[in-house]
Amino acid sequence: MPRLSRAAEVDLETALAPRFEGDPDAGLTMIEYSSLTCPHCAHFHTDILPKIREAYIAPGKLKLEMRDFPLDQYALRAAAMARCAPESRYFPLLDMLFKQQAKWTRATDPIGAIKQIGRLAGISAEQADACMSNEALLDGILKIRLGGQQDHDVSSTPTFVVGTEKVVGAQPFEDFQKVIEPQLG
Repeated sequence: MPRLSRAAEVDLETALAPRFEGDPDAGLTMIEYSSLTCPHCAHFHTDILPKIREAYIAPGKLKLEMRDFPLDQYALRAAAMARCAPESRYFPLLDMLFKQQAKWTRATDPIGAIKQIGRLAGISAEQADACMSNEALLDGILKIRLGGQQDHDVSSTPTFVVGTEKVVGAQPFEDFQKVIEPQLG
């Protein structure tokens, strides 16, 4: 097997580090468990999260922690590629994967379609292949999923842990407001 170039090596510590959006000092954290192939997760990311970003994340009241909960091999591979993106491109790449979910999940070659989206985020085909085939990275993502099952009884996506409250499903923005508002300092 040919050795991958240095550019295609995977930095596991960085790839598996927690992924946050928002002010690190925000008083409230919302953990999201989602799968990149879940249509309800895509609905949340395209229709509900922008409102949460505007109302709570942008003003520094809430930070979002993304935790992978892949429901199938394509979601696992897409999550692995996304985790190899530079930190500043991680959430924009997730947004793109969710917005284009209907296309890439139904493509004749879903892996090729995932890699094409990755290229738009600056991930080379070689780097995407390295990430999507790195067993330690894939195992690390599956451990994140297992942690969600064990720590928060996550059994479906999307599931959210907002401070001390659990929210299951892509609920309307107003439902998130009812959970977030009472927990803000």
